[in-house]
Amino acid sequence: MPVLRTRLAFITGSAIFVAMPLRRMVLCALAVLAALPAGALAARAPWATMNICDTAANPDTAGVRGSMPGLAGAQLFMRFQLQLQRNDGGWRALGAADSGFIALGRARARTTRQAGHSFVLSPPPAGQVYTVRGLVTFEWRAKNGTVLRSARRTTSGGHRSAAGADPAGFSAAECAISA
Repeated sequence: MPVLRTRLAFITGSAIFVAMPLRRMVLCALAVLAALPAGALAARAPWATMNICDTAANPDTAGVRGSMPGLAGAQLFMRFQLQLQRNDGGWRALGAADSGFIALGRARARTTRQAGHSFVLSPPPAGQVYTVRGLVTFEWRAKNGTVLRSARRTTSGGHRSAAGADPAGFSAAECAISA
């Protein structure tokens, strides 16, 4: 019996859509991922960093910055919180250090959006140090407010902030506030 087609084709109006076998599609996807520059996928993942930490220009201040990728049709939101390191090494939320959700607008699927929030703390007693870190909650919402996707990240170092770092380029996992 003769072979009429080697692949499946669907004709809808004037467009033709070709369905490749699953194995070939997976191999093509892997080839595309392998061709991406190192760090390209990580750059699109949400991240959080401390970008201000008790400087002369921003005393007793802890700044948290986040970055999140766009999602087609979604409104982007970030919530910034601070956590204080306990004596046993664990972390606890600082109740008043919470920005609430901040609307960032929309971003195209292949772009990222950054935002940040600074918290001014009361200085610790003489001889003591407060060690804090940030916690950022990311939400992608539909027009009706339904959460389409969410993620949480604690702060980590080594990120490039688009703006607001003090000193310029500063990125850390934690911040030590001293008297």
